Amino acid sequence: MTPDDRKYAASHEWIKIEGDTATVGITDHAQEQLGDITFVELPAAGKQVQRGAECAVIESVKAASDIYAPLSGEISEVNSALEDAPETINSDSYESGWLFKMKNIDTAGIAELLDAAGYEAQIA
Repeated sequence: MTPDDRKYAASHEWIKIEGDTATVGITDHAQEQLGDITFVELPAAGKQVQRGAECAVIESVKAASDIYAPLSGEISEVNSALEDAPETINSDSYESGWLFKMKNIDTAGIAELLDAAGYEAQIA
């Protein structure tokens, strides 16, 4: 089930905006396609990222996959728990498997992101 409390990029990232903070992760569909996740390279806190630009890498037993910023902003926090337990993304991609948080987000690109129904239609 794709949660309807967030927006989705065509490249399989989700973003959940709460107040002035946005949490970013990958969708359940994306983690299923990757298989067992073995390593996550996250951006540094304080880094400015641009919407659509590479900002992280997830490695699995199958492949390495670039993660793209769904919106522009500043990385405010990373999920350091993933350094020791990257497989958390496989078991809980929408909650404890989040990748990073952003602040000072540019909301201009929100209209181009998909809602849950739109994302599900894309992956169907």
